[in-house]
This record gives sequence, structure tokens and C-alpha cells, in this order.
Amino acid sequence: MTDTYDDGTAVRREVLGDAHVDRAIAATTEFTHDFQEFITRYAWGSVWTRPGLDRPTRSVVTLTALLAHGHWEEFAMHVRAALRNGLTAGEIAEVILHAGVYCGVSAANRAFAIAREVLEDDEVDLPDMPDMPDMDDAHPGDRT
Repeated sequence: MTDTYDDGTAVRREVLGDAHVDRAIAATTEFTHDFQEFITRYAWGSVWTRPGLDRPTRSVVTLTALLAHGHWEEFAMHVRAALRNGLTAGEIAEVILHAGVYCGVSAANRAFAIAREVLEDDEVDLPDMPDMPDMDDAHPGDRT
């Protein structure tokens, strides 16, 4: 059996980057130590290492959950993680657009603003998004 802390630390570094993990470790205090160990063992060492989903899919799920709950600081961090996990800027935009249907336009609006800022800061080219269909064309049978 492997050590979930070591596995979690390795995955956390791969997904979030060494700089982020080093900052988190350096900022750990006696007050936050148990929580940092918990998320490293459980979130990163037990859940992110499971075989059922690949990392890009886990990033899609994570972005959607963070958007839905308005966890914007974590959302920004996981936009970068999604890029590290192989998602493109266009795929991230599609995740936000799709989540907006189910989580609300206000949440998606905020998520687009944060993602744009992160992508621009990281000098990632912003994609041209496909046009949305005309609503009359999307539901032609609904016309009276």
C-alpha cells in the first residue's frame, strides 16, 4: 500500500505546480497543519489518484463545482490546473458556458471574467468561440 500523503503531494504538484504547493506548505501553521494534511491525503492522495476519471475530466468537474458554489479563488487556481491537465482555453470556455445553463448566468459571467484574467496573466491565447445558434433555429417546432 502506498502512502496517500506522498501520492497526494506528487499529484498536487503535478496539477497545481511546485510554486503553488511550496507557498501552501510555507504558509502552513500549527492552526492549519491538520487541514493541509487532510486535503493532501484525501483530495489529492485518495480522490485525484483514482482510476475512474482522467485528469482533464476531473478538471472539468472541479471547475463546474467551484463555479456552482462561487469559490472564485479556488476557481482561478483550477483554471491554471485545467491547463496543466491538458484542457485548452476553448474547452475551459465551453465548460463555463455549459455550466452557466445549470448554475446561472451571473456565476458564469464571473467565471468568464476570472478565467480571462488568469489566461491573460499566463499569456494563453483566448479562443474565438463558435457562434451561438439563433433561438428560432434551435427550437423550430416551438413556433406558433
